[in-house]
Amino acid sequence: MSLSYISEILPSLLGGVKITLSLFFWTLLGSLPLGILVSIGLISKIKPLKWVLDLYVWLMRGTPLLLQLIFVFYGLPLIGIVFQRYEAALFAFILNYGAYFAEIFRGGFQSIDEGQYEGARVLRLSYGQTLRKIVIPQVVKIVIPSIGNEVINLIKDSSLVYVIGLGDLLRAGNVATSRDVTLVPLLLVGVIYLILIGIATYVLHKVEQRYSYYK
Repeated sequence: MSLSYISEILPSLLGGVKITLSLFFWTLLGSLPLGILVSIGLISKIKPLKWVLDLYVWLMRGTPLLLQLIFVFYGLPLIGIVFQRYEAALFAFILNYGAYFAEIFRGGFQSIDEGQYEGARVLRLSYGQTLRKIVIPQVVKIVIPSIGNEVINLIKDSSLVYVIGLGDLLRAGNVATSRDVTLVPLLLVGVIYLILIGIATYVLHKVEQRYSYYK
């Protein structure tokens, strides 16, 4: 493995890392709030809303993310809805991960004892205040391990954007491998993914420690 060759292809791989990290960051920023909102709707007593949200979650979790990417980028233009490559990937990822996070948060909300809601009403807290100050901090503590698993999956799933021609980390590695007829770029891609996942695991561990006072 020549160091000069590594230094030659590293800039293109790091360019792919930028796309991967950007997709990762904005997907989390969009899908986590979406998941919380959808989970609140799923446990509400408004049946039409629950039916619509259940259908959304069922569709997103029941079909492959790869198929959803293809549908958003290649299928939606047939009805006049056109996305650029990056926006199409981001839209599909947010919808997909929002559904998974919704199910995770729904389980967290349902694990909270009803007595805590009753106690909040005695203290004259509004429903919004009850969620924000009492329920959500506890739910976050409960769901962190499951959220962590999905965050790790998101890093790896970002490689699926190759199907719509987006220049992420894996695509950059594939291009270099095909051009130079060597597996060195893919080995470097694997190392970079391991580093990214290691960093994410460390950060998630710190977040879990941050919420460890909720017993």
